[in-house]
Amino acid sequence: MALLIVALGVGAILRMPADIFPDINIPVVSVIWSYTGISAAEMAEAVTIRSERGFSTSVNDIEHIESQSLAGLSVIKIFFHPKAKVESAVAQIAASVGPMLHSLPPGMSPPAIVRYNASSVPILQLGISSDSLPEQVLYDMSTNLIRTQMVMVQGGSFPSPYGGNGSTERRWQT
Repeated sequence: MALLIVALGVGAILRMPADIFPDINIPVVSVIWSYTGISAAEMAEAVTIRSERGFSTSVNDIEHIESQSLAGLSVIKIFFHPKAKVESAVAQIAASVGPMLHSLPPGMSPPAIVRYNASSVPILQLGISSDSLPEQVLYDMSTNLIRTQMVMVQGGSFPSPYGGNGSTERRWQT
């Protein structure tokens, strides 16, 4: 019996297809708006909520939407149903941005539309806080000390730090 298990195990291993980079379908798209000089609350009111409404009426197969508004930045994550065609959803998002720009603050540029894949999903997120240091000092330390040390990690991607007391986070489900 043990020999049979070993023989079948070796046969299964030899016939099993292997892929170093398997195709992992993550049906999530982020829409990132930026507009400097506007508070998180104003960003939520003027950009995030209007964008969510526009996407919910013009994009198919949305499971739910999550958003976060920061000072000068709005990050909207659109989650799709597992069998949704994300490529066509990205095209629908891009097409709906044009008419949306007319109702957003003047001078606003189109957002970055980012489709998630296995290599772009964060595997580590670092949060820092202090009871004695002000937010600006924490931001400077994050940008000039911590981030510059982490850049040496091979294959890593390190966006600029964000957050603080001025952020508002919203979750919206359909």
